[in-house]
Amino acid sequence: RWQAGLEELLGRVAGRFGRVEPRWRARAFVCGLLADLPRKNCWTIAEHAGDANPDGMQHLLGRAVWDHDGVRDDLRAYVTEALGDPAAVLVIDETGDLKKGSHTVGVQRQYTGTAGRIENAQVAVYLVYASEAGHALIDRELYVPRGWIADPDRCRGAGIPEEVGFATKPALATAMLGRALDAGVPAAWVTGDEVYGADPELRAELETRGVGYVLAVACDHPVLAAGDTYRADALLRRVPARAWQCVSAGHGAKGHRLYDWAFIRLDDRAPWPGGQAGQHWLLVRRNRRTGELAFYRCWTPRPVLLATLVRVAGRRWTIEERFQTGKGLVGLDQHQVRRWRSWYRWVTLAMLAHAVLVVLAATDRTRHPPPAGLISLTCNEVQHLFAALVTRPAGDLGHRLRWSVWRRRHQARARIHH
Repeated sequence: RWQAGLEELLGRVAGRFGRVEPRWRARAFVCGLLADLPRKNCWTIAEHAGDANPDGMQHLLGRAVWDHDGVRDDLRAYVTEALGDPAAVLVIDETGDLKKGSHTVGVQRQYTGTAGRIENAQVAVYLVYASEAGHALIDRELYVPRGWIADPDRCRGAGIPEEVGFATKPALATAMLGRALDAGVPAAWVTGDEVYGADPELRAELETRGVGYVLAVACDHPVLAAGDTYRADALLRRVPARAWQCVSAGHGAKGHRLYDWAFIRLDDRAPWPGGQAGQHWLLVRRNRRTGELAFYRCWTPRPVLLATLVRVAGRRWTIEERFQTGKGLVGLDQHQVRRWRSWYRWVTLAMLAHAVLVVLAATDRTRHPPPAGLISLTCNEVQHLFAALVTRPAGDLGHRLRWSVWRRRHQARARIHH
């Protein structure tokens, strides 16, 4: 059944490849990403697939003719068909991959939450589709810093198309949200962290489309209330003690994630051109143990319950889980590519492999619920079983020994050139 599920998804994207050779190589590449390899790159995936060297896998990422954006669209349709829910949440966030050197596309010293400090890193923005059935990555955009855009020679060296200009992370998120909503993705809400909550153009785009949002903002974020502008934390004095309610933000590893919540009605501005009137709120979360506060700017096209806003805010953590499983299970961050096209192709195929795990786990929970005493299958367990039963490595002992010789010859050649 799992083998059939993998083949069904690969069959969906087959038309994005102009020739049968890259199509079959892409299939082997996805199987390699799903395999139990200690490190996933073109060398290890090629050896797993039975190739004599990594040239074919590198050709697939760099020079072969196929439509990686079309594969992304097919992936998005696959995920929403399996997990679709009109009340679903689109979650936006960025993640950084630590890199050495300065030639990899988009790399520079910049802050990344992966390390929690400024590091030499490559940063990308992702979009997750999250519903009650499950959540999966459905889109991606690479963040290219201003310093790169200001250096045309460097951009050409990394294969960045000439039409690509500087775009902020919220602008990249707005483009991905627009693609998803234009494609008819069933979703009622958007959530994200402070980077996105502070951007007025992103909020305006969502209001124009009639999509509600619960976006985190900083404590000093300016909001309009009672005809005047205040810092978000200055409005706390308007919240009486009885207004705080204990509501769960969703299930965590140790049970319900309980916080105290309050919300304050903000002044409703005139709708943006083409938009619609709605209700603006400031949502405040208080940690029940430490008293730490978090603030969210909310807009709803119609009145909703506090529990609904809390549920949407709680969905933001699904993208952190997808980053963890995407990097840990299918090598989302293990690419060793330097150029623009290769990055997009690696990440798209990794998202494809990850979607297989998410959908198979969700389908199994629905159609084959576990007996008493067992939890449902997780993505980690599906990948473990998939690697053991489906994506077994090709080749015999002689194949392994030939790869050992190839690696040592390549490393000797590299040492001479260095």
